[in-house]
Amino acid sequence: MKRIFSTLALLFLAVTVAPPIARSQTPSPPLVSPEVHPDNSVTFHFRAPNAKEVAVQIEGSAKPVPMQKGDQGVWSITTDPLTPDYYGYSFVADGVGLLDPSNYRVKPNFLYRANEVHLPGPALSWEISDVPHGEIHHHFYKSAVVGDHRDFFVYTPPGYDPRSKQTYPVLYLLHGYSDDASGWTAVGRANVILDNLIAQSKAKPMLVVMPLGYGEPKVLEPHSGVFHDPAITQRNFDKFREALLTEVIPKVEAAYLVKKDRNSRAIAGLSMGGSESLLTGLNTLEQFSWIGAFSSGGFNPEFDKEFPALDAKINQQLHLLWIACGTDDQLIENNRNLRAWLASKSVKHADIETPGAHTWMVWRRNLTEFAALLFR
Repeated sequence: MKRIFSTLALLFLAVTVAPPIARSQTPSPPLVSPEVHPDNSVTFHFRAPNAKEVAVQIEGSAKPVPMQKGDQGVWSITTDPLTPDYYGYSFVADGVGLLDPSNYRVKPNFLYRANEVHLPGPALSWEISDVPHGEIHHHFYKSAVVGDHRDFFVYTPPGYDPRSKQTYPVLYLLHGYSDDASGWTAVGRANVILDNLIAQSKAKPMLVVMPLGYGEPKVLEPHSGVFHDPAITQRNFDKFREALLTEVIPKVEAAYLVKKDRNSRAIAGLSMGGSESLLTGLNTLEQFSWIGAFSSGGFNPEFDKEFPALDAKINQQLHLLWIACGTDDQLIENNRNLRAWLASKSVKHADIETPGAHTWMVWRRNLTEFAALLFR
């Protein structure tokens, strides 16, 4: 018994006099990143003591910007002053893309998640203002066409009352490749844009429906071949169109107070969604009379095959065919070729080219301008 007590006493003494391991390891102070300065420059910080090279990739920049290593393995860079907007960004450490652990703002995306930094600008249509606000509704359903469970979002304008008899026109607004159905609200801020335009009497009150844009879910798998394999690309576009026309639109028209004629129905989208807007809108003119395409990508350049019935006769059916692309976008030539082909068919359309690349900064401005033209 004495031996047991003696052993316990020695163990207790050893534990109490031994220096605590945790006390010798002082935790690193938390980083503040990003830091927006009064001149609209931004400082990014990233702790990576073992990294050999770190850079920050900022939306709209052609190449990642190298960062400098400082104390405690913290890499930093301060940009030149940036134009007010929302910018996506991510870090690249030794060739690996990483999120900023110090920033809670993360852009939703199936494949290319990034953080976001906000530089406010009072004149921007996507800044929240003291105006009446609409609501965003989230719907889920099982798609018999695609064979999966999917969702769509619906924006209802300020003053929308399901008990009233007032009906509204509808814009079907499509996201791009890799985005999810929340892309236009979470990143594009479409609801804020519509709130501000409607409050300023620059846009008609309307519903905006934002569906999931994939007709073939396999296009999101690695090495799917989308936009390179004609079969999977065509299936993606065709099944999306079928799901939109036979599932989403009927569900919207059954649940909301909307006008059901083609003159009160518009379709528009960005990148992949721009191509879907053209392929759906121009090939089902009995459904839509307002069509917008922002930086369209992924469509077949053999336009005669994609739009076999298109000729000058559609000018009597279309209120607006609006085709836009940024001048620094790698898709600009494809869009110019499409517009030239439309001109050869004597199809009236708006040619819109703005500064900018394949970015949300371009598409927010596209939506602002396009929405103001609708349903006039």
